[in-house]
Amino acid sequence: MRTDAVATTFAVADIGGTHARFAIAAPGPSGTIELGNVTKLATADHGSLAAAWTAFGQCLGHPLPRAAAIAVAAPVTPGDIRMTNNSWIIEPERLDTQLGLDDHLILNDFAAVAHAVHSVPDEYLLHLFGPDGPLPDHGTISVIGPGTGLGVAALQRAGKRTHVIATEGGHAGFAPVDAFGDRLLARLRARHDRVSVERVVSGPGLRAIAETLVELGAEAEDTSLAACDDRALWTHALEGTVRLAAAALERFAMCLGSAAGDVALMHGPGPVVIAGGLGLRIGTRLGALGFHDRFCAKGRYRELMRSLPVKLITHPEPGLYGAAAAWLARQA
Repeated sequence: MRTDAVATTFAVADIGGTHARFAIAAPGPSGTIELGNVTKLATADHGSLAAAWTAFGQCLGHPLPRAAAIAVAAPVTPGDIRMTNNSWIIEPERLDTQLGLDDHLILNDFAAVAHAVHSVPDEYLLHLFGPDGPLPDHGTISVIGPGTGLGVAALQRAGKRTHVIATEGGHAGFAPVDAFGDRLLARLRARHDRVSVERVVSGPGLRAIAETLVELGAEAEDTSLAACDDRALWTHALEGTVRLAAAALERFAMCLGSAAGDVALMHGPGPVVIAGGLGLRIGTRLGALGFHDRFCAKGRYRELMRSLPVKLITHPEPGLYGAAAAWLARQA
């Protein structure tokens, strides 16, 4: 049940496909949010949110607050919530009892990131492309970010009034724009029948891109894709130690640019903020990887796309920060 009093401290969680992150949050000075130490747990090591919650409490060594804001990488709809990229099932009606809470808020993980985009200090919003300056106080800001999956949300601003729209935009269809994309789509369609943009612009997508490059004649050098797991492939890509992985990263960034431009057009068009675990890792490299050319390659809207700001949210825990911001907005 919901209490009338606003908790001084409350728990926040960001539940993704691979990891679940937890922290204690509290209102800070001048409208900021203070996050305590972050506990990061592998979802595969815990059978449920309740089990991970217990482990979080054990890590803290003291009782948890009885209020929580929980961001989940899944559609938040009436009834049970089935996580998109892990096996957990969350039962909102039983959550207070399971976690020992008096009140809770559940929201989509990228809705939480959009709340963070609205709330973080400006120094956490790094300019990448387009006109520089603060994000506008009016209009729609698109938030997109690759990680285990591909998150998409919209932040609508109208002066002091804001509204966040959670979406499942990462599950829109993948739309190739060149011969390589056509071959990539055909390869993925043979596996999945329907190919969403998340199949390409997410952590596992790098392997499909690299395999397609090999199919088209790229040399795999001395690194066998079969023996190289996704983590190692990303390490090679980010470090530039294997030409094939570096070439796959460039194609990944181009596909991210196309997807981000599509989302900007669908939502506005308006500014875009890149987020997500992979977005943070590659964000400052996007200028050299063909992202912006693909972002702007929208036919007669090319010049309009060039006029849109693109930023990178650099806060280390935007999901937790945004969940806390959403909780505090709910109490206002």
